[in-house]
Amino acid sequence: MNKRRVVITGIGVITPIGNNVQEFWEGLISGRNGAGPITKFDTTNFVTKFACEVKNFDASIYIDKKEMKRMDIYTHYALAAAAMALEDSQLDLSKINLELAGVVFGSGIGGIQTFEDQHTQFMQGGPKRISPFFVPMMIPDIAAGQISIKYGLKGPNYSTVSACATSSHAIADAFILIQRGSADIMFSGGSEYPITPMSVGGFNSARALSTWNDRMMEASRPFDKDRNGFVMGEGGGLVVLEELEHALNRGAKIYAEIVGVGLTGDAYHITAPPPGGEGAVRSMKEALRDAGVDPTVVDYINAHGTSTELNDLNETIAIKSVFGDHAYKLAVSSTKSMTGHLLGAAGAVEAVATALAIKNSIVPPTINLDEPGEGLDLNYTPKVAVKKEINYAISNTFGFGGHNASILFKKFEE
Repeated sequence: MNKRRVVITGIGVITPIGNNVQEFWEGLISGRNGAGPITKFDTTNFVTKFACEVKNFDASIYIDKKEMKRMDIYTHYALAAAAMALEDSQLDLSKINLELAGVVFGSGIGGIQTFEDQHTQFMQGGPKRISPFFVPMMIPDIAAGQISIKYGLKGPNYSTVSACATSSHAIADAFILIQRGSADIMFSGGSEYPITPMSVGGFNSARALSTWNDRMMEASRPFDKDRNGFVMGEGGGLVVLEELEHALNRGAKIYAEIVGVGLTGDAYHITAPPPGGEGAVRSMKEALRDAGVDPTVVDYINAHGTSTELNDLNETIAIKSVFGDHAYKLAVSSTKSMTGHLLGAAGAVEAVATALAIKNSIVPPTINLDEPGEGLDLNYTPKVAVKKEINYAISNTFGFGGHNASILFKKFEE
């Protein structure tokens, strides 16, 4: 039986380098840097005092002000991205079967700001001070639920939670659901609002964050010899996935086609990748096998590229293991050098970046890459964007717990 084809017909993003698709894409190709001092809380006692924050975001454009107060900000980002993607797709919801339209949307941490705020209320005034909206504001699935409720999407509806691989898993699941005929349309992606005292303090304790407070604009430097940890980011991304014939029948514009996904587990360590990126190797190989294509057709990899010592080296080794000599012909880049690491939202935002790279035939750069580290000898697209025909591209995301996801995109051809 032939698999149903799945295409991207709408996109929406909220990021540290742009609060809509046009701003985001212009930021990527110009090398815009999203880093800056943390403004959300007093960082006096914190080791890391900077992050990639979303700037000038007004949730009231997308959400009723009364409802806003009953949602964590990660859900604000989700609903904003959904509204943008729906408008971009030009879907008329009154003309589709809403029972075949669903949502798979994730968050790695969910409403941690709500949890911290409500814990403070509890400590100060006891359990009676806890808001009745505490639980539905905090839980990581509620963004998927809110998108479903707002648009009446009655098909598959759930959340994924797999650390940094969260929203790539969401998109992979949505792709598979359409392929198998469980849905014709899926809203899929992820959002995160992690720049909170507990999050920053926790990642500092794990020694995962960069501490370059005096060089914050240079701190997110994937593949560079001086990298010393990731830079935290926030925001959200959503793609409207649609069965090909459904999209063609309504004359939809198509950004790219998803043709394969690879989902694997390291079964190795709670935070570190296995030597040689063995899980990432299998993830990329499975995406290629799923699509039925040879590794040599791939032109670009949007790398996980976190700016951490172990990830960047092991992902590079994994790419060389999968692609052999072709690895040196690939364009590779890490858009985290500009956006920071959006944790559970990273996969969705980077899926958007990859689809736009294919659509526009431009590889976004890896900024701040002055001198690659030892063993890092691929073309990481340093400093500036490069014009390049991209027919196939892979987006990689790998999460704490050993969760790996690779999504293979293709330039759309009827």
